[in-house]
Amino acid sequence: MALVEISVVPVGTECPSFSSVVSRALQEAHRNGIKYTVGPTSTVMEGDLPALMDIAEKMHRSAFTGGTQRVVTNISIDERRDKDQSMEATVAAATTM
Repeated sequence: MALVEISVVPVGTECPSFSSVVSRALQEAHRNGIKYTVGPTSTVMEGDLPALMDIAEKMHRSAFTGGTQRVVTNISIDERRDKDQSMEATVAAATTM
C-alpha cells in the first residue's frame, strides 16, 4: 500500500483563492472511493499506487476546467514493501514520544 500526497495549484488566475480547484480535485478522489485526508496545503491518499497515480492525474487535469491555463501539481509518494502502512499508523509512529 502507498501513501500519495498531492498539491494542485492553478497558476496565473485572476483570483488569489483556488478553493474551487481543490474542490474539483477532491471530487476525483471521492468519486474513486479511495481513502484520503485533506490538509491545509495538500491531500494525502492511501491505496494501490497505480490507482492512486491514475487519480492524481485526474485531479491534476480537473484543475484546467474553468479556464485555468497552467497548473502546477506536486506529488510525494511513500511506499513501503516490508509491511502495510496507513495514514493513521504513519502519523502515530511519527508522533509517539
